[in-house]
Amino acid sequence: MRPAADPPPSRPFAFGFWLALPLAAMGLLLLVDPAPLDFWITGHFHVPGSGFVARDNYWLETVLHDRAKTAVIVLALALAATLVASTRLAALRSWRGPLAYALLAITLSTAVVPPLKVVSAVQCPWDLSDFGGSETFSPLLAPRPPTEHPGRCWPGGHAATGFSLIALFFALRDRRPRLARGLLAGALAFGSLLAAGRMMQGAHFLSHNLWTLLLDWSICLLVYRFTLYRPARLPSAARTRRAIGIPAGTS
Repeated sequence: MRPAADPPPSRPFAFGFWLALPLAAMGLLLLVDPAPLDFWITGHFHVPGSGFVARDNYWLETVLHDRAKTAVIVLALALAATLVASTRLAALRSWRGPLAYALLAITLSTAVVPPLKVVSAVQCPWDLSDFGGSETFSPLLAPRPPTEHPGRCWPGGHAATGFSLIALFFALRDRRPRLARGLLAGALAFGSLLAAGRMMQGAHFLSHNLWTLLLDWSICLLVYRFTLYRPARLPSAARTRRAIGIPAGTS
């Protein structure tokens, strides 16, 4: 019986650049206070004396919030079921890696949010006195004012439901690159839509959701790099030359 051939290497990817970019954006968000822009945008969805006009909107609360979250949970369960099936079905065997990666990356991208919410204790816009609530605003890295009700609003949890699907791009980029790019655009659009809906309801500021996007992209990228990505292997002679310091092309 002939041994199975090694899978082909992954398509080249500029990991350094695509990791440095979100890290630089995170640093910028820490250095430049996003509060003026956050408050300006959120003010468009708030009516003094009435509150956030879309807070109880059926489409935003029931469809875009509850149903969208359920849909992603169903997707994750489907990925898990298909991964289990791949242990028995030969047709799915070659998809074990992408399936396992997608399930792990989606899970981590959503699971990282709740503990960060607890640690940060950032208040939601609808809780702030500036928007009809009773809590005092404080920047992300500033001490929190005394309160009996710590905030649970940073980073944006619901946005992670959509942005976690960035994992589908990395899962398919080596096998179905065109489909992968389409799924990346869809994940970014879906996450942005969910983020916008919660902003309109007063649940999050823009910066909360930007943090979610940056964190989820970084998680999906790093999990891909250390689990699914297959770097191209140099021929044995080239590896030997590199090890002993002989330049390529030297005879």
